[in-house]
Amino acid sequence: MRGPSGRIARFGRRVHPGRNPLARAGDRVEALLLLLAIAGAILAIPFAAAFGSETYAAQTTRAAEERATRHPATAVSLEAASGQPYSTDGAGAPAAQTSVPAAWFDTRGTRHTGEVLADPGSPAGTRVSVWLDQRGELAAEPLSPSTSAADGVFAAILLWSAITGALVGLYATVRFIVTRFHAAAWDRAWSQARHDSRF
Repeated sequence: MRGPSGRIARFGRRVHPGRNPLARAGDRVEALLLLLAIAGAILAIPFAAAFGSETYAAQTTRAAEERATRHPATAVSLEAASGQPYSTDGAGAPAAQTSVPAAWFDTRGTRHTGEVLADPGSPAGTRVSVWLDQRGELAAEPLSPSTSAADGVFAAILLWSAITGALVGLYATVRFIVTRFHAAAWDRAWSQARHDSRF
């Protein structure tokens, strides 16, 4: 039988050979391992979800700490940024930002200098939005709630994929060994049958 129903039927026979007299011991071992792999993939879902939830909670705590210790500020570039404002590949898309020396003041009025990212070709005196830590030094933008949620989902998917991939790899390895064993047994039986037919 062809089509989805035929594939489902073949999969059912592979998972549960039952009392089929044609089913070999290797087929039953393969069926048992396939069932264990499917069950393992299903049981891994709550563990992966818990891991993703823990990752989300940790990232949320980190984001709150960063928002409490960092604040936005404005830096002023001291030199013109090199490069072209648009890429030269013909697409017309803005080119990647480039680093440029800039100066800014912290909450105490102390002047700081450093390298910030600015659009290519921007002139000196361009105002650039930056984030500062409690010392007035440059810092990365705090994690957003969406980033924390995405990290949690990604962690859960990654863990589940790793577990499922390991189970699939184990099943594929055992199936390969069983297939080779069956092929060797078939070759021996065929050779014996040819030998017997000569007498």
